[in-house]
Amino acid sequence: MALRRKGRSPAFFSHEFFIQNHVDIMSVLIACFLLAFMFETTANGALMFLTVQHNITILPEEEGEEPVTVYEYGVRDCATVFFYTTVAIVLHGMVQEHILDEEFTTQPSSLWEGYPHNTMSGSVKFFFICQLAYWVHALPELHFQKTKKEDLSRLLLHITLYLLHISAAYLLNLTRLGFVLLVVHYFVELIFHVCRIFFLIDEDYQRGFDVWAVLFVLGRLMTLTMSVLTIGFGLARSDNRRLDIATGNFNTLPIRVCCLTVVCLGQAWMMWKFINFQLRRWREYILWHANKKKQLAPRPKRELGCENGSPRIGGAIVNGKRGKSL
Repeated sequence: MALRRKGRSPAFFSHEFFIQNHVDIMSVLIACFLLAFMFETTANGALMFLTVQHNITILPEEEGEEPVTVYEYGVRDCATVFFYTTVAIVLHGMVQEHILDEEFTTQPSSLWEGYPHNTMSGSVKFFFICQLAYWVHALPELHFQKTKKEDLSRLLLHITLYLLHISAAYLLNLTRLGFVLLVVHYFVELIFHVCRIFFLIDEDYQRGFDVWAVLFVLGRLMTLTMSVLTIGFGLARSDNRRLDIATGNFNTLPIRVCCLTVVCLGQAWMMWKFINFQLRRWREYILWHANKKKQLAPRPKRELGCENGSPRIGGAIVNGKRGKSL
């Protein structure tokens, strides 16, 4: 894989230094915003950069209707624009450097050609180190956060799957394939969490989740396609199909079968959870829609009855005789 090599490091705070390191600088800014959420004194200030500001709640005029949230523009919109501009710069830089410049889209064969991929760029190595560190730290956090027993098995399985996939890609020198698949997966996860933020702001917001559902299915299909193409076909037709730990070559049939099995089972498990989630969401929507219809339906008028010896009106008995309906 032809990596883009940087020349001699330019002087600090120079124009060339900012061009070469703008993605890292923006990443540090985003990390500072996320770090601010960990402290109560700075959480409200950091929230202003992430959420939509200047909201107004309109109370319903009639009983049974839900309040409506609308928005105005204001000065605090500049903070939100600044944060998401920073995120866009980081995403653009990562896609440009690690996907477009490495020709993964125009030349998929670069995912398996030249295997074993013993070397990687510094940013890719740092990416994998951060991934491993994050998911390893999630294990003791289950104890520190006093996770409930009913949630423990689910979270352990979730963390184990991440560690298994990332470690396999890193240790078996499949970093090219692993990096691309992680970018696809995290992009879909990013869309989901952005939709959750908008949902917390406005509970009537549902359109974003429909977009995420389509991207989730496409992400699973892309993961399976690229895995089968790289491991099942590309590496299977390579000339160096042998085990050589010294050179980092793990291109053998048992290892390839194990890798494909893990990937396919993982994607199948995610699709199963996704289908159950969508069915549960659909049932909840049907139930909510039915309850809302009951609340908005007009109540039937009560018929005037005979109380304390008074006559009943409307085809009722009046003084022992059936009268005419009024």
